[in-house]
Amino acid sequence: MKLLDVIIMGKGPSGISASLYTQRANLETLVIGREGSSLERAGKIENYYGIEEAISGEKLLGIGERQAQKLGVQLLNEEVAGIAYIYEEKYFKVTTTTGEYNSRAILIATGQPNKKINIEGIKEFEGKGVSYCTTCDGFFYRNMSVGILGNGAYAVHEAMELEAFTKDITLFTNGADLDVNGDLADKAGKFKINTQPILKLSGNDYLQEIHFKNGKSQKIDGLFVAYGTASSVDFAKKLGVITENNAILVDNNQSTNVEGIFASGDCTGGLKQISTAVGQGAVAGKSIINFVRSLKDK
Repeated sequence: MKLLDVIIMGKGPSGISASLYTQRANLETLVIGREGSSLERAGKIENYYGIEEAISGEKLLGIGERQAQKLGVQLLNEEVAGIAYIYEEKYFKVTTTTGEYNSRAILIATGQPNKKINIEGIKEFEGKGVSYCTTCDGFFYRNMSVGILGNGAYAVHEAMELEAFTKDITLFTNGADLDVNGDLADKAGKFKINTQPILKLSGNDYLQEIHFKNGKSQKIDGLFVAYGTASSVDFAKKLGVITENNAILVDNNQSTNVEGIFASGDCTGGLKQISTAVGQGAVAGKSIINFVRSLKDK
């Protein structure tokens, strides 16, 4: 499989800004992201440098994408379902809903997580049976009964990761239909699937049971939350990247504590403005150029 120089996760202002630098430096760059960001829904943007008249977020994003494509940046409108580091070959593998892509460096620019799950007991049992990272905590549930809360590609991918520890895995969609296609739909078929709306979680010191709105319940040892799509922090935790207060910690070069992984934009916290995201993307782009060139020199 072809090895790219950099994969950028997120096609907002920060990700696209970084891609302009990496592509112009002749680094083969792939940007992966989906539609539907909060900026895309913004009707008016008036406080951005160089824009005399108000512009919609959708139009501004479109201009940025076309600018990147003219340089040769590859754009992929897909959801990232998983990411891993292949130690033997020293590259990153990014899994989407339809394929896999490999690269020397990764930029996380997917915004800050905003998951709100209105289920009684979720907060109470965090760290006591409720987890957000199969890579971090799957080991503790060997041969136990575990569940994945979610109905999309991210949830199925998390269930697949748990297979290394247990075969007793249930996908809880909380009233929604399972929303996966193709190969992932086939893979989801080997797991138990419960589509009942969830009322609450219960237990003593640790999670023990899931209660449904139809009055039924199910015993469970652990529940991994994989609601909606994976966030920047979800991916960071899996890769051993340090996070704090739902933000990825970076240095002045937008580098994380893990070599080859960079982050920029809202996912790093701070001022949530387009200008900030663009600036951080530029810094990240230059840092990635230096990193990839150093690898090639070796």
